[in-house]
Amino acid sequence: MLDFDAAKEQLLSFAAPPVITEDLPLLKAHGRVLAKGVTSPMDVPAFANSSMDGYAICPVDHTASSLNLTVTQRIAAGSQGTQLLPGQAARIFTGAPVPPGTYAVVPQEVVEVNGDQITIVQAVKAGDHVRAQGEDICVGTEIIAPGKKLKPADLALAASVGVTHVTTYKPLTVAILLTGDELVEPGNPLGPGQIYNSNRYWLQSLLTEIGCNVLDPGIVRDTPEDTRAALHDASQQADVIITCGGVSVGEEDHVRAAVASMGRIDLWQIAMKPGKPLAYGKANHADFIGLPGNPVSAFVTFVLMGLPFLQVRMGLPIATPIPRMLTADFDWPKADRRREFIRVKQKTDGQGSVRLERWPNQGSGVMSSVAWADGLVDIAAGQTIARGDAVPYLSFRDILDPVK
Repeated sequence: MLDFDAAKEQLLSFAAPPVITEDLPLLKAHGRVLAKGVTSPMDVPAFANSSMDGYAICPVDHTASSLNLTVTQRIAAGSQGTQLLPGQAARIFTGAPVPPGTYAVVPQEVVEVNGDQITIVQAVKAGDHVRAQGEDICVGTEIIAPGKKLKPADLALAASVGVTHVTTYKPLTVAILLTGDELVEPGNPLGPGQIYNSNRYWLQSLLTEIGCNVLDPGIVRDTPEDTRAALHDASQQADVIITCGGVSVGEEDHVRAAVASMGRIDLWQIAMKPGKPLAYGKANHADFIGLPGNPVSAFVTFVLMGLPFLQVRMGLPIATPIPRMLTADFDWPKADRRREFIRVKQKTDGQGSVRLERWPNQGSGVMSSVAWADGLVDIAAGQTIARGDAVPYLSFRDILDPVK
C-alpha cells in the first residue's frame, strides 16, 4: 500500500489544468473559475468625491479657530461644480465630485448656517471626508486573479469598473458510475442482500455544488461487459470518471480490469483507513478515479484525495486546509498500521473550551457518522489517543471551502 501523502502527491501529478475557456457576461459567470485575470480599466473612484452630505470648503486660513465662508454653489451627485475661491464653500452631497480648490468636506451636522453664510468652529484637516481618485482601485490594477471561483462580490467588483465579460474555464464534466448488483434506488423494495444506493446522492450533490457538470447513467451491473460499456460511454463524454465500488480484489470487482483494458491504472491501494481501495488511471482520454464502495470510505477518500485532484482539473489553486489542534474528548487506544481519519464533532464544555467528540461506530458503512460529524481527526499510523490529548482536526467546511 502507498503512503497517504505520497499517494496524494502522485495523484495530483496526474491532474492536468484545464485549457478550454469561455467568455461570459457577468450575470452568467457566477460560480465559474476565472481563467484570465480582471484588470481595471479605470480609477475607482473615478474622481475625487464627497463621502458625506455637507460642505466643500476653501478657507482663507484653515488654521483659524473659526472659519467663515460664503456658499456659492450646490453640487448634487451626478453634477459638476466650479472652482472654489478662498473664502468660498459649496453645498455638496454624498458621491458628488468635489470642486477644484476644495480643502476638505465638513459634515453638515457641525456647520452653522445663516443664509448663504456658514460658520465652522471645529478643527478641519486637509482632505477630511474626501474620497481621493483611485484610492480604492488604480487603473491597470488586477482586481481579480485567475484561478478565483467567482462569487457575487467578485461580479460586483468587475461591474464597478465597467467590465461586462470575463474569461472563465469551461466547467469540468464528471461522469459517476455506481456499480453493484446489490444496489437499489430509494423508492424500490429491497431484495435479499440488497442495499439502497446512498453514494449517488452525496456524490452527485457535492459535484454539482462545487460547479461540475454531472453525468449519471444509473447503476452499472456487475458484469465485465456492462462495466466496460459504461466506462467506454462515459469516457467519450466526460473529463473525469468517478466510480464507487469495483476496484477491490473480489471476483465481482470488474472496474479496475475494465479501466486497464482501455487505458491504464497508475495508482491503487492507499495506506489509509477508511478508504484503502482507491484507484487512479485513464479510461481512453478521461481521468478515472475509483472510490471504494462503502459509503464512508468513498466519502472520506473523495474529500481528502478526489477533491484536490478536481481543484487542479477545474483551474483552482490547491488550498490544503491546515489542521487545528483541538482537545480529544475520547480515547483511541488501538493503533492501526494505516493512517486513520475518524469522524468527530466539535462541542463546547462547561468551561467554554472546544473539545472533539467521536461517533461511537467508526465502521466504513455507517453513513450516519458522516451526517453527524463536522470534521475528521487525522491519526498517524501507529498512533493512539487518550482523552485530553491535542489532536489534528480537519473541518469539512475548511476542506470544502476552497472548492466551493
